[in-house]
Amino acid sequence: MSLIRRNNNDRGLVQNRGVDPFEVMRDFLQWDPFRELSRGVAGGAVTGFLPSFEVKETKNSYVFKADLPGVKQEDLNISLTGNRLTISGQRNEEKKDEGETHFVYERGFGSFSRSFSLPEGIDAEHVQADLKDGVLNVVVPKKPEVQPKRILIKGAHEGDTKANA
Repeated sequence: MSLIRRNNNDRGLVQNRGVDPFEVMRDFLQWDPFRELSRGVAGGAVTGFLPSFEVKETKNSYVFKADLPGVKQEDLNISLTGNRLTISGQRNEEKKDEGETHFVYERGFGSFSRSFSLPEGIDAEHVQADLKDGVLNVVVPKKPEVQPKRILIKGAHEGDTKANA
């Protein structure tokens, strides 16, 4: 790869030959500046584990899903304190036998903890969680009194006897 400085008519732009600009843009758009901090990268090897979460609100509840491959149910802890939901756990590293050569080792292991602040009106007594096929699913229901209710709108002609007279 060589950098060539163009003449002054080009306003000092540098042209980079031999590099696919689409590849550079793809790499840039997929770059997460916090990934290295959160995963604990040391010397190019991933040393931590931080699962990705999906959080959504439905009519009746808040749903939290996390991909936790290799995490056992006994290694998970889910707690609700006030309006703060905390999900923590760990994924243990597999035993490495001497004499084995690892050419690529990108899987992360270790402890993780994620906390989420929930709005008022959750039903803490009926929270449910299950771990199936490596996916954690936590459902935090809303109290019935905070669920949306449809309000009927009366028109000027409904129930108004003077408007019909």
